[in-house]
Amino acid sequence: MLKIFDSHAHYDDSRFDEDRDVLLSGMENHGVGYIVNISSSMDTLYKTLEITEKYPYVYGSAGVHPSECGELTDKDIDVIKRTCADKKIVAVGEIGLDYHYPEPARDIQKKWFERQLDVAAEFDMPVIIHSREAAEDTLDILKRYDDKLRKNNRGVIHCFSYTVEMARQYIDMGYNIGIGGVLTFSNAKKLKKVVCDIPLEKIVIETDCPYLAPAPHRGERSDSTFLPYVIKAIAELKNVDEEEVIEVTAKNAIEMYGIEV
Repeated sequence: MLKIFDSHAHYDDSRFDEDRDVLLSGMENHGVGYIVNISSSMDTLYKTLEITEKYPYVYGSAGVHPSECGELTDKDIDVIKRTCADKKIVAVGEIGLDYHYPEPARDIQKKWFERQLDVAAEFDMPVIIHSREAAEDTLDILKRYDDKLRKNNRGVIHCFSYTVEMARQYIDMGYNIGIGGVLTFSNAKKLKKVVCDIPLEKIVIETDCPYLAPAPHRGERSDSTFLPYVIKAIAELKNVDEEEVIEVTAKNAIEMYGIEV
C-alpha cells in the first residue's frame, strides 16, 4: 500500500526553521511517504538540495517562480541545468506566469518561462507549472512546446484555479492537475467541479506548504500532515474510499516524477 505523496511543498521556507527536522523526521508516523520540495528561486534551489540530501523520502525540483524571475541570468540557467543532473531532482519548476502583480513585466516572465521549459526539454524532465491569472498565455506557450516536452506524464498544473474545460485541455496534453487545500474552502465551487469532472488518475495532491492550509486550519502554517483533509474532500466528491485516493494519487505522482519505489 502506497503512502501519502505530497507532490508540492516548500520546506525550505523560513517558517520551518525552528522545527523542520522534527517535522520531516516524523512524516512516516502521519502516513506521509513521499514529498517533493519545490524550488522557487535560486536561493531555495540550494536549500532544496540540502533537504533532499538529508531525507531519503524527500525529492526536489529545480526552477524559478515567475514572481522571482526578474533578476535571472544565463548563468542561473546554467546552475539550474547542473542541478537537474542531481539524482534527487525530479522536475523543473516551479515555473510559469503570474499576472496578479505588475512586476516582473509579462514579457520578462514569458522569456524565463520558455528558457526553463527548454531546460526541461533538454533533460526530458516533467514540469511544475505555476499559472495565476494567466490562463491563455500559459496554455499558448505550453502548446508551442508540445513537441519538445516529454510525451508522457509531462508534469502538473500546480494549484489549479481555472475551469473544467481548461483542465480537460491540459489532461489531453498529458498534464496532471494539482489539488491542495483550496479544495476544502467553502468558496471553492469551481475547483470542486473540476475534481468531480476529471479522472482520479490525473490528480496529484499537494500542500504548497507553508501556504494554503486546508479548512479547518485555513490561515495557519500548512504542512504535509494536513493532506488527509484534502484526501477526504476528494474522496467525498469522487464517491470513493480515502485509501483509494491515497493509492491512486501517489501512483500518479510516482509515475509523473519517475521515482523508483
